[in-house]
Amino acid sequence: MTAGVRVLEHNAMVYRRTWHGSVLSSLVSPVLFLAAMGIGLGGYVNRAGGAGALGGVPYLAFLAPGLLAAQAMQTAAFETTYPIMGKIVWDKLYEAMLATPLTVRDLLAGELEWLIVRLCIVCTAFLAVMTAFGAVRSPAGVLALPVAVLTGLAFATPIMAFSATQRRDSGFNVLFRFGITPLFLLSGTFFPLDQLPWVVRPLAFLTPLYHGVALARALTLGQVDPIAALAHLVALLVFVAGGIVLTAASFRRRLVV
Repeated sequence: MTAGVRVLEHNAMVYRRTWHGSVLSSLVSPVLFLAAMGIGLGGYVNRAGGAGALGGVPYLAFLAPGLLAAQAMQTAAFETTYPIMGKIVWDKLYEAMLATPLTVRDLLAGELEWLIVRLCIVCTAFLAVMTAFGAVRSPAGVLALPVAVLTGLAFATPIMAFSATQRRDSGFNVLFRFGITPLFLLSGTFFPLDQLPWVVRPLAFLTPLYHGVALARALTLGQVDPIAALAHLVALLVFVAGGIVLTAASFRRRLVV
């Protein structure tokens, strides 16, 4: 057992007090999104002939995997902003942990392990609701779960690095307003990227969410291009690896005296 598991164990014990509300929201959120936008709005899109622009698939099947990846992004962002800064600035929890044999590397490993657990819980619930709605059209859709988790980690690791530099929470407002929200809307979640102006389109290709959405959608629709899938997977792994390096450096600068 690695020392990082102790950090995971601490987070799990805290989560035992709040899991009821978070599990409920993890089920209610996809139901509301898929019912309102996938079926409600999707009905108008399909009747208007929008399926042609979506590769011939119903809007619900197009939208659902994008929302799955976007949900992973949002969960990762919430888990790695206020909670991380709180452990550094407000609660001084990391200082207490570092007074034990735990190291900065153990803190980072434990937080990443906990993030994987949280993302698995949220994304499994979302994928189950997608399946109930008939939005998973291929057996390969089950692989959208690890893709969504990887997408979440691609956001979580650099955001953790950013959070470790913050002394006030005002920076998070900027992050969500000018980072998370625009990506949610403009990374292919709700409509194909070729509907965007050509000037903006390349920017979406440089974001983790685009790659997560594209790969999850290909898997749930059963339209996997091996070369494109590999490119999306490598891009997500690069984001995760780069974020881990940044976070390790940021944690050491902030926590090691």
